[in-house]
Amino acid sequence: MKHLAILMFWLAISPFTLNAENDRNWPQFRGPNGDGMATDAKLPSKLTEGENLRWKIPISGRGWSSPVIWGNRIWLTTAPQDGKQLFAICVDFRSGKTLHRIKVFDVVNPRFRHATNSYASCTPVIEEGRIYVHFGSYGTACLDTETGKKIWERRDLPCNHFRGPGSSPILFKNLLILTFDGFDYQYVTALDKTTGKTVWKKDRNISYGTDNGDYKKAYSTPSVFKTKKRNVLVSPSAVETVAYNPENGNELWRVRHGGMNAAAKPIFGHNLIYITAGEGASRLIAVRPGGSGNVTDSHVIWRKAQGIPRRPSQLLIGDLLLMIADNGVASCLDAKTGKKIWQKRFSGAFWASPIFANGKIYCFSKEGKVVVVKARRKFEQISEGQFESGFNASPAVKGNSIVLRTFHHLYRIEK
Repeated sequence: MKHLAILMFWLAISPFTLNAENDRNWPQFRGPNGDGMATDAKLPSKLTEGENLRWKIPISGRGWSSPVIWGNRIWLTTAPQDGKQLFAICVDFRSGKTLHRIKVFDVVNPRFRHATNSYASCTPVIEEGRIYVHFGSYGTACLDTETGKKIWERRDLPCNHFRGPGSSPILFKNLLILTFDGFDYQYVTALDKTTGKTVWKKDRNISYGTDNGDYKKAYSTPSVFKTKKRNVLVSPSAVETVAYNPENGNELWRVRHGGMNAAAKPIFGHNLIYITAGEGASRLIAVRPGGSGNVTDSHVIWRKAQGIPRRPSQLLIGDLLLMIADNGVASCLDAKTGKKIWQKRFSGAFWASPIFANGKIYCFSKEGKVVVVKARRKFEQISEGQFESGFNASPAVKGNSIVLRTFHHLYRIEK
């Protein structure tokens, strides 16, 4: 009887234990570690309209921000075409019911936005009880996730994004780190996440080689990496990527790659930091962390120029670096050497960042196509699905569900 009681006890708690292990939050752009990895999630092998659908709801307005998830709540941002109001939306993960639609800011005179961008392209970052929504220089706010009430706001951080904002915030300890690489000002700043007050602010101090502010712009989201010796905030910009001490903003090192419009999030592995430089001559570089000052000549291990994405971030899976370029060219590189292993072209344009789950890579096109391939040294396509409208936002994953934002709808799909 004693053994039976123990068996019944484990049978009773094991489903909850397994669910807890497989039910991580998706708190920021590209997930828990900012690298697009949902390693153990058992997602459907094919994603297409109407299959394995838990729910589908319309999302009003226009926004390219990716959904974030904490507990049973999904958050995202949106704005009307004219950008005169900026909204945060909260959706129940289980039912798809809208719980909050909060007007965060009014904007009297929105500046020019490029036709391909939105006024709500920056992905929020969330933690227990609080979500931080960011709309570039139009405003940043901290909201209570239960009530939706505003805890603090900042609207005094200047930047003319010219073609619209795009960099997403990140959290590090007690800091909310924001990136402003605009036409007129270029700087990185850290706010106290509890009060919104500025803790540090650092100008880029990059020699851009031009007075034309259009060539000084970037849209990247930084990453904090724990290297062998220290924490490093790696923040790509136009022309150069700068590494800072995230605690105080002091510069550690910088690397020069050229170009502008850097957008992809850096990733770290094999003691290398992989940086995508937008339109630079060296569009992808692998940098050994460490050193000080300009480490371009001493710490860049390899460079790649062909088939490199401008907007979608890459995936590091073991010794493989996998990516899909804006024009649909998918590539697999040896992560240590940069040598091309395979390359394949898909039709359409790809701006959303791919994700990895259970041995598969999921890629999302602006035309609504979802291509699934195996994460292997030999190219093998698994499926191709089609949705009603296209993707600019990157997906979120919780448990075995994937949450997709198309141009007009939000989906929860689970096998």
